[in-house]
Amino acid sequence: MEEIIQVRDLFYILATSSLADEEPRVLKHDETFGLFDRHGDIRPLGFEDHGIYHEGTRFLSRFVLRVGGKSPLLLNSGLRDDNDFLLVHLTNPDYTFDSSVVKQGNIYIRRSIFLLNGSYHERLQMTNFGDSAINFPLNLQFDADYRDIFEVRGTRRAARGTRLAAEFGDREVALRYQGLDGVERRTRLNFSTEPRERGDNTALFVVALDPQQEVSITISAYCEYQTTPPLAIDYPRAFQQFRDENQSLHIDETVIQTSNEGFNTWLNRSRADLYMMLTRTDYGLYPFAGIPWFNTFFGRDGIITAFETLWTNPEIARGVLRYLSAFQAQAVLPEQDAEPGKILHEMRKGEMAALKEIPFGRYYGTIDATPLFVILAGSYFEQTGDREFMETLWPHIERALSWMDIFGDRDRDGFIEYARHSARGLVNQGWKDSEDSIFHTDGALAPASIALCEVQGYVHAAKLHACRIAQALGKRKTSVALRRQAEQLQEKFLKDFWCPETGMYALALDGEKRPCRVQSSNAGQCLFSGIATREHALSITRVLMGEAFFSGWGIRTIATHEARYNPMSYHNGSVWPHDNALIAYGMSRYGHKDAAVKILTGLFDASGFMGLRRLPELFCGFSRFKGEGPTLYPVACDPQAWAAGSVFLLLQACMGLSFQLNEKKVYFNNPVLPSFLREVHIRNLKAGNSRLDVSLLMHNGDVGVNVRRKEGDIEIVVTK
Repeated sequence: MEEIIQVRDLFYILATSSLADEEPRVLKHDETFGLFDRHGDIRPLGFEDHGIYHEGTRFLSRFVLRVGGKSPLLLNSGLRDDNDFLLVHLTNPDYTFDSSVVKQGNIYIRRSIFLLNGSYHERLQMTNFGDSAINFPLNLQFDADYRDIFEVRGTRRAARGTRLAAEFGDREVALRYQGLDGVERRTRLNFSTEPRERGDNTALFVVALDPQQEVSITISAYCEYQTTPPLAIDYPRAFQQFRDENQSLHIDETVIQTSNEGFNTWLNRSRADLYMMLTRTDYGLYPFAGIPWFNTFFGRDGIITAFETLWTNPEIARGVLRYLSAFQAQAVLPEQDAEPGKILHEMRKGEMAALKEIPFGRYYGTIDATPLFVILAGSYFEQTGDREFMETLWPHIERALSWMDIFGDRDRDGFIEYARHSARGLVNQGWKDSEDSIFHTDGALAPASIALCEVQGYVHAAKLHACRIAQALGKRKTSVALRRQAEQLQEKFLKDFWCPETGMYALALDGEKRPCRVQSSNAGQCLFSGIATREHALSITRVLMGEAFFSGWGIRTIATHEARYNPMSYHNGSVWPHDNALIAYGMSRYGHKDAAVKILTGLFDASGFMGLRRLPELFCGFSRFKGEGPTLYPVACDPQAWAAGSVFLLLQACMGLSFQLNEKKVYFNNPVLPSFLREVHIRNLKAGNSRLDVSLLMHNGDVGVNVRRKEGDIEIVVTK
């Protein structure tokens, strides 16, 4: 009998297995991703989330290789360093075929797997290392359940579409499904060698190998719709296109190398994960949020990832800004929580989105993406000096500012707050969007409308960034007005949010304007935005670096003494790398570099216990003990874009790196490095049209900055 778990949160992710059970192998290319076991198989039992997904639908739910009717023996498997290929090394078990006994270890099997948007490609290479000829049956078992990603993560549907009869060609099998949205989805499997036998869910090959002989079979699976032309790219052409596209991503990139190989591994894994999450759009590159649950466009996640990596790759920020401006809300649509000028929260494809069984086809239920959009635009302008792009973006910035003033501030009290319009939308619409994440000290949930502390900081920073853009574009009156608005907001915020008894800003003001006097990491992000006073910043830093918050691996989302603290929860006591990176960046701007270094060190140490040194979306907030690693959160996205981006922002915080292209200057403000990093070498650092090679070297506790190459009219300024 299927177990049914009832929870209050409509979009709760059902945990049927843990990341700790078996580390999955993950591939992604644009809007297609795959989760595999260590054999390279997709097995439904015990690994319910595994499969090949395209545009929110699972097109392949089973894909299992058998040799002699048995599972091959695993020798080794893993991703290449750039996350482009899954390579699996196998050998045969003992088996009997045609009255011949074949001992294990005679046949070597290499699986090379990659994805190209909408298609799966595999080359099976088989070599006979025995001393006699071998015949063996190679069987592929496959199926497609066409479940929407929300079904896979636990949402139950009242009805589903219809499985249609499979179709067959000489070397093809097409699985088919007619959705309730009227769309026929197909999974077309193509084999380079015609199978001896085939059925709706199986293909049998008989492979004959002389000693030392090698043969290959290529297999492709295409995720298709009846209304669109079939994909017609075979393995060799797919392979070439795949390599060309991957190489193009790395043209003119900034390269970072340090004296610590473990840190280099973390950097390179994060870089590879980031590039894997990038998706090509008509507007440029966009980082999808995370695999498996959030492999789509998210406004907040895309913006924060772009900000974290802005100094290493400003083209990501440009793509994010262009995409989000193209989909900026134009009208009041309550079912989408949309209002004119508002920036997208998320956009989904798939059957359930098309039928509006979920509200996320195009959904705007986020309070913070709109001010963050303006912050990213201003930060991009500071680093690139791209005035022409700012001129095209300015109307969208104006609409975002208008939304903050008109729709964001519902009761005209000077703060922006949220309350959902759609009954099926998100209850909480900040980055902590669990239903139980905003509460009072007694644990009672805060009623809407809710004004989050960090969001007021975002608005303050957004208006200052817009002020500087307006000034550069010759809009003096607008610039003056925006600065005045930012100052007024800061004055009111400091008065209404500061809680002397906690030494922090209130988590939020609820619908009755009562402060939620909860000690939370949200207050730390007020340092990132710059709305905090220096006195308050010092107090917040001390609290966050104390035992109630700092686990030894990073800063928890709330303090351990709070009513809803649970180190295994999603938002009430866990550790999020991106949250820590934003907080460390804020601490750095207020001069608290030692705290930023401590956060970087904790997360670096945590990465050493993670598979591939990949930091997941979050991990549990249990305290650090000698000889033990951090505890994994069961259903965290892994990889996840803003977790991958965290190391770059953490390093930037420690270096004190900032850009002012209007002054033609790059600043290193009081650079510091952790004790395990004696050297940091940066090649091809981009500042507008200028290029720099820079080295940071630690000597006797002091960090010096050496410019090894400079192209263009730019000045390096080091302050101590």
